[in-house]
Amino acid sequence: MTTERAPNSAVASRNITTRIEDLGDWRGETLARVRALIHEADPEIVEEWKWMGTPVWSHHGDVCTGETYKQVVKLTFARGASLDDPKQLFNSSLEGNTRRAIDIREGERLNVAAFKKLIRAAVAANAEVLKQRAVKKKPRAR
Repeated sequence: MTTERAPNSAVASRNITTRIEDLGDWRGETLARVRALIHEADPEIVEEWKWMGTPVWSHHGDVCTGETYKQVVKLTFARGASLDDPKQLFNSSLEGNTRRAIDIREGERLNVAAFKKLIRAAVAANAEVLKQRAVKKKPRAR
């Protein structure tokens, strides 16, 4: 597979499409499906290509990555530990203080409504962090 580093979202989107096509199996189908769900959950999400070939979806910061391995498609949420997950979609990377991941194995079904809610919650968490940073940067009135 020949892909270029993504200076912008259009290149990143092409790279992600190429990754999906090159996989040519259940992992490509799964990555394509979650990609569509991510865009349905947040039409303003931006696709990026980072860390020498990792699909990343971001809005106000990284929302999640989409990595493919032999046995799983792994969706790692940058601020996953701070997100409510009542349907317990997070099933991987549970030990850390920041990230959480969803491992999807061949034949597994994803709870679509819960996944979209998780995407929107991740975007909201990113927006809140930006808001807090902006407040800290404002000079205090004397």
